[in-house]
Amino acid sequence: MARRAANNPRQVRSKSCGCAECIEAFPPAEHGARKRRRDCVGSWQARYRDPAGKQKARNFAKKGDADAFLDKVRTDVRDRTYRDPKRGKITLAAWWDEWWEVQQKKGRVTTRNRKLGVWKTHISPKWSGYPLIDLEYMELQRWLSRDVKGYESQKRVREVLLALLDAAIKDGERISVNPAAHLEITAEKVVKHPDDLKPPTEAQYALIHAALPVYYQVILRDFAHETGMRPGEYAGLRLHCVDEEEMLVHIKEILVLDEGRLRRQAAPKTKAGFRTVPLTPTAFGAIQFMKEKWRPHATRSRIEDGFDLHVEELIFRGPKGAALNINNLSRRVWRKAIIQAGVAREIINPVTDHVEWWPRVYEYRHLVTTRLHHAGVSERDTQAVLGQERGGRVTWTYTHESEGAREKVRAALTGRSGLRVVPDQQTA
Repeated sequence: MARRAANNPRQVRSKSCGCAECIEAFPPAEHGARKRRRDCVGSWQARYRDPAGKQKARNFAKKGDADAFLDKVRTDVRDRTYRDPKRGKITLAAWWDEWWEVQQKKGRVTTRNRKLGVWKTHISPKWSGYPLIDLEYMELQRWLSRDVKGYESQKRVREVLLALLDAAIKDGERISVNPAAHLEITAEKVVKHPDDLKPPTEAQYALIHAALPVYYQVILRDFAHETGMRPGEYAGLRLHCVDEEEMLVHIKEILVLDEGRLRRQAAPKTKAGFRTVPLTPTAFGAIQFMKEKWRPHATRSRIEDGFDLHVEELIFRGPKGAALNINNLSRRVWRKAIIQAGVAREIINPVTDHVEWWPRVYEYRHLVTTRLHHAGVSERDTQAVLGQERGGRVTWTYTHESEGAREKVRAALTGRSGLRVVPDQQTA
């Protein structure tokens, strides 16, 4: 083992000190007259090498502090727990750029866009200029509770901060602890009323469909209403995925929005999204209508560039032949129809004041699930058709009470259903 330097820590000569060593290093004529003194007042420099062998130094006012620092840093280097303080001085914005360079290549497009939106909307305006080592739990918690509105927003902000700062710990311990590790979500989770979750009745759907332009009636009334497929799934449906002989649709890819632009995604929302959906004659008729109108190609193009949609293969398209814009369908065509039909209802989040409209175009999935459930189709088979990862989710998320269910309950309670109350033998 190499011997330690006898002059470590060493005193750094100062131009303002009047000791013999400092006067020798900095003569008075050159640096002005100074009062002579016996002891040096210069700082003590502790020199050490980091795990990579690079020499570093740090100054202290007292020799004892420099010695204590050297003892600690040598132990940290030996135990591999050493952390370079300068690495934690990087700003959160600069660290985000390094972290995002990797993250933007991971996961689904929608997940990446959600993280980027959280950074731009919430985290960056407040914390981008702060060094990592200056982030503290209490300040983050106070900001999260005061400035970030809504349960879901707080949840997503916490997730992004937690992952971002965890990566800083893994990257050579830029920080020693994660100040976001114990952040608490303080916003109340708003529970929607059951009436805001269930789909419209068949009578309401009839009014909505009548208000739709004729072209969109084929897409929504004849296809979505019959299959329960997600908008991105039928927007991305290609001719080679249709088995006309068996009247089946194989879902293999979808269209998603990437910062306002449509792009292809090689896999559905979940693994269970890869599935086969049987078509009713009405739904099959909608495909035939689109085939005659657009003459789609049966080629199987590869997803080399996600934004190259290969529209010539798509079955369902916009009225002018472009790819079916999911955003336009939901916010313009559908919203206009539900308002015109007189069934639209605004749902205002009491915490964030965010406005949603009921019913959504996605409610077709709820309707189809409820119909299958009431027809006696098993939960497992319903799960397979809808593309859900677990069966229980089908029941408690998508299944709703049937029409007339309340009257059946009332009849049972009043004895009009053929049931009678048997008196307790002990009280008879």
